Amino acid sequence: MTDKPTGKPADQAPHKGSSLLRRYLGPLGILALPLMLGGCTLPSFYGFRGATKQGHDSFLLFSGTVIAAIVVGTIVVLLILWAVLRYRRRSDEMPKQFQYHIPLEITYTVIPILIVLALFGFTVVTENAVDAVSPHPAVAVKVTAFQWGWRFDYSGQHVSVLGETTQDPDPVGLNGRPCAPAVDCLGPGLVMPAGETTRITLVSADVVHGFYVPAFNFSRYALPGVTNVFDFTVKHPGIYRAQCTQFCGLYHALMFFHVVALPPAQFRAWLRSEQASSQPAASHPAASVASSRQGSPAASVKAAA
Repeated sequence: MTDKPTGKPADQAPHKGSSLLRRYLGPLGILALPLMLGGCTLPSFYGFRGATKQGHDSFLLFSGTVIAAIVVGTIVVLLILWAVLRYRRRSDEMPKQFQYHIPLEITYTVIPILIVLALFGFTVVTENAVDAVSPHPAVAVKVTAFQWGWRFDYSGQHVSVLGETTQDPDPVGLNGRPCAPAVDCLGPGLVMPAGETTRITLVSADVVHGFYVPAFNFSRYALPGVTNVFDFTVKHPGIYRAQCTQFCGLYHALMFFHVVALPPAQFRAWLRSEQASSQPAASHPAASVASSRQGSPAASVKAAA
């Protein structure tokens, strides 16, 4: 008489273990994906990462929106391909027809709404962060746009820099050197301390101008009769090209300026040197533009308020 086998066959235990592994591997991978991606650097998608704290917030919103669009687009394409391959024609028989699928319809209605609400929420938070102004900025500068140049008045410092078109009246650069490279140093230089908050008060003396610094991910209109106030907190010293982006007349294409972010100690040394070499300021920001309106861009001047 032979004994009856008891328990499960020995070869079922590994099979059961592999089945459990396959069952939980997918969810575990999905849960681990954010942790793995958390150590990655977001791609720039051919944009600027933002040289200011405010500009970097805009970059995060931009890159997050692009990534969300890529994910949604990939899912849609995969579903289309799956439907094409899974339900391709195999015979002349009419496929089974049905009219409603309530759970599926609720799913593809609710998910897009949640995505839109999430993007809207992130946009509001980012815009509030970009537009927020500090109650105690380190420096305050009044920026006046005019045809076809810029004037930077440093509040309480008795320093003003005025320049037209591509001329730089004060070519200050990093570490006491002249501004370089030349392609980034066109027009007057808006000098500010790196790592500290600079308050900008933007106005226009004549027509609509556009204050645009690409590396800051920032653009704002300079409108006649309207005062715009915003902050910059430049993260690192550097030279950042900028320009007018609204057509404002004959020499609009030459209406450049640039931002010079200096270490705080170098910035204060620059302020002292400007105060020591100050000259009487023009009574109007467009006082020296007469010759440009007569046919040639005027020379730039440096003045003290």
